[in-house]
Amino acid sequence: QVQLVESGGGLVQAGDSLRLSCAASGRTFSNYVMGWFRQAPGKEREFVAFITWNGSTYYANSVKGRFTISRDNAKNTVYLQMNSLKPEDTAVYSCAAGVTGGVRPRQYDDWGQGTQVTVSS
Repeated sequence: QVQLVESGGGLVQAGDSLRLSCAASGRTFSNYVMGWFRQAPGKEREFVAFITWNGSTYYANSVKGRFTISRDNAKNTVYLQMNSLKPEDTAVYSCAAGVTGGVRPRQYDDWGQGTQVTVSS
């Protein structure tokens, strides 16, 4: 079991950058695939990115080239650097941990509470 807490969300303008953090409260998570998902009001949860135990990354087409996922195992933290933000990026962003990982929410075991990202035009 991994306990996750997201932070770093906020209100920004289109074209701005934002970095989200996901802290695991002192528990190690180096053996987990860590993923970021987002959910806009009235829509299903959408895959954003994941990073494996050895640092391999994978991104949704909608964010590829703009977002960067990374992890710092010494700090028990995973990050999502978001550049060139667009209004359509507006959503609640949640981090997740799973043994297998993947692009589907059900492939993850533990979830954070989410942090709001709002991008104005």
